[in-house]
Amino acid sequence: MEHNIKPGTKGHLEMTVKEKDTAAAYGSGLVKVFATPAMIALMENTAHSSVQPLLPEGYMTVGFEVNIRHVKATPVGMKVSAQSELTEVDGKKLVFTLTAHDEEGEIGKGVHTRYIIHGDKFMEKAGGKK
Repeated sequence: MEHNIKPGTKGHLEMTVKEKDTAAAYGSGLVKVFATPAMIALMENTAHSSVQPLLPEGYMTVGFEVNIRHVKATPVGMKVSAQSELTEVDGKKLVFTLTAHDEEGEIGKGVHTRYIIHGDKFMEKAGGKK
């Protein structure tokens, strides 16, 4: 499988925090602020979407590891954004640095590893589990 993915590839996504994105809604806490799992999902999606257009037909990436710190709370109604930068390409392994911000500054940062897979083959393997 050939790909044209190189270190330095960047991604950016943003959203507005809604009730469904809170720790209380996710079940990861009791407070109505941006949930850590929601922030991590936004960060992972940013990394994934930055490289997907560069992959051949039928290929995609899957998350393998996240090492993220969520350092500040964000209330419902505030905009949040995530930025990714691909820092390492080792065959099918892709390593990203990630940051997340709200309207007042940085709320999270960390490192995320993804692997390039062939979608159909991956699902065949996963479907064989009992």
